[in-house]
Amino acid sequence: MTSSAEYLQAYDDQLRTDAETPGALSVTRLGALRLVTFAGGRGFVTYRDLGQADGSLAELVAGALDHYRADPQITRVEWKTRGHDHAPGLHGILLQNGFEPEEAESIMIGPLEGLCTDAPVPDGVTVRRVAAEVEVRAMSAMADEAFGESVDTRMADALLRRLARHDGMELWVAEADGRMVCGGRLEPVPGTDFAGIWGGATLKAYRGRGIYRAVTAARAVSALASGKRLVHSDSTEDSRPILERSGLIRVSTTTPYNWTR
Repeated sequence: MTSSAEYLQAYDDQLRTDAETPGALSVTRLGALRLVTFAGGRGFVTYRDLGQADGSLAELVAGALDHYRADPQITRVEWKTRGHDHAPGLHGILLQNGFEPEEAESIMIGPLEGLCTDAPVPDGVTVRRVAAEVEVRAMSAMADEAFGESVDTRMADALLRRLARHDGMELWVAEADGRMVCGGRLEPVPGTDFAGIWGGATLKAYRGRGIYRAVTAARAVSALASGKRLVHSDSTEDSRPILERSGLIRVSTTTPYNWTR
């Protein structure tokens, strides 16, 4: 499997299912939509495709919001769009309902082996897997800092709950100068060829040194050991070139639209 079209077909067939949301507290079906609730008051809307829903997109969006508005614990909702989907008018409908788009990211897919080569750990840096609560909270706070956001303990809480369920998720970090400077998740997808790499964050002062590359390689080695052979990632323009040099292909784009109560 080497072509962009074959990778995209595998992505749609294997990943756009309940396998996409392993940490979900609940999943409710609304037509073609899967309305997912995560811990920490977060809703997430996704789907395999919208099929023949062209004429009812406005009703689907309104229905999804009604579902989440009915739960006072939900404070924010992400609607995940993909660039290759047929959904005419969806952008405008989401805007009319109070959703705001973020920057588009590249959907990257390729063989895991490519991530494992030419990725030495830089001098003075240690890469390791973490699971203890204090380490998970430190990693989450570091990621918030790297993305220029305020520390949100709800993400660390959600990660700790998932680790307690032993659902396969792994957390990997790089340390330098006595602190965590980079980290990310590994998400092996049960019943598929895929593992996902998510949440890659590196502190600004430590970028451009190969640290993210080393953390990505460590995750890839672990995924290969578990029997996976393909990797997928939604990548920013910072990480996309790194993944392309490792053999991954940009097969489509994804744009999150966010609604806040």
